[in-house]
Order: sequence, then C-alpha cells, then structure tokens
Amino acid sequence: MKKWRLDFRIWHWVHAAVVLGLLGTVFLRKTFLSWRTNSELLSQKLGEMNLEVTTEQAKILAKAVRAPMWEWHILLGYALAALLVWRVLLFFTDSGKRNYQKLKEETLHKKIVKVGYVAIYGILIFMAASGLILHFHEALSLTEEGTHTLKELHEFVYNAVLIFVPLHIIGVIIAETREEKGIISEMIHGGER
Repeated sequence: MKKWRLDFRIWHWVHAAVVLGLLGTVFLRKTFLSWRTNSELLSQKLGEMNLEVTTEQAKILAKAVRAPMWEWHILLGYALAALLVWRVLLFFTDSGKRNYQKLKEETLHKKIVKVGYVAIYGILIFMAASGLILHFHEALSLTEEGTHTLKELHEFVYNAVLIFVPLHIIGVIIAETREEKGIISEMIHGGER
C-alpha cells in the first residue's frame, strides 16, 4: 500500500503550482508591472514622441497593461479556494490525516513542523476567503473603508506565505539529506508503507 495516495500527491503538486503562481503574480505586480513605475515610464516615452498624457491617464494605461496578469491572480485565487476545500476533504482519508496521528509521540521538531502546517493552512484559508471577499466586495456591499482594511490585512498576511514557501522547500531538502531520505520522491511516486 502506498504511503501517499495519488489524489493527495496530485493535490500537493497542484497546490504548490497555484501558490507559486499567486506569489509570482504578486511579485510581478510589485516589480515589473508596478503601475507607479510604468505610469512614469509611459509618460516619459510618450512625451519623447510628442504625445502628452496626464498623470491620471498614464496611471490608467499602466493599470491596463497589468490587468491581464492580475486576472491570473484572481483565477489562481479561485483555484486556491477549491484546493483548500479539497484538502479538508483529504484530511479524512488515511493519507491526509496520517501526519496528525500519534502527535504526542513525535519529537519537538516534528510537532513544531506539524503545527506549522496547520497554521499555514489557516493562513491560506484566510487568504482565499479574504481574496474572494475583496473580489466580490461590491456584491457583498462592503464599505470602501472595510474593503481597504481587508486589502491591507490580505497584503500583510501574504508575508507569512512568502516566508513559509522558501522555509518549506529548504526544510524538505534538509530532511531529504538527513533523517527522511526519499521524502521528495515519495511525494512523487507515493512511497511504500
């Protein structure tokens, strides 16, 4: 019997791709596709072509350039929400709950790791829920102030995901080279019990 069921492994890798995609869209929004930077660049380049635009027009153009990329963020947000529901359902399978059985017998390090996973699931649930609320703020009749506060909180909590992802990758690599040889390949082929 496999240590990790196929549906759990598929969930893991799709989830990894979605989270990395979400992080990538935020990275692009804050760097190469920043409306502030690009509106200045557009104003400058259009000015060199003797086409004058106002600051507001340049801002509208810069936001229009990044809009298709931000649609990907929204679609990946829907995918994250669906994957989190799937993960809750997987928890009730043997593969899904096995990690949290016999927690009292684990070393302190393993307990901390497992509590960290529960915490990141909670953070991701918050991120998915707050993202959906932000996307549907008008339909939900959320005030402008409430939307702004939730957006700031969503962006602040994003930092926890930004910290978790490299820590997870580094931790898995360390575990692979030390006490849990095969941990990476087991998440690919399922491992043996």
